[in-house]
Amino acid sequence: MTWFTGIVVYLLIWWTALFAVLPFGTRPEPDGDPEAGGWRGAPRQPHLGRKLVATTVVSAAIWLAVYGLVESDWISFRSGWLALPEN
Repeated sequence: MTWFTGIVVYLLIWWTALFAVLPFGTRPEPDGDPEAGGWRGAPRQPHLGRKLVATTVVSAAIWLAVYGLVESDWISFRSGWLALPEN
């Protein structure tokens, strides 16, 4: 895996993990005040800083697993039973 491919894969994993982490720990506001900028159903305190840190840690762990899998010969399209037939 080249460095560019690694960055692209990390960004894809990061965005997917962000959308998975966003709903954790949110409590919706039952009676929102639209004049004050709050709407019904919007979270009181979204804790976005914590969620960004958690997303970064989780996506780094997933990326390391993907990198290890790609760099190993455990799953390979070049050799083994997944290999394409030679012409």
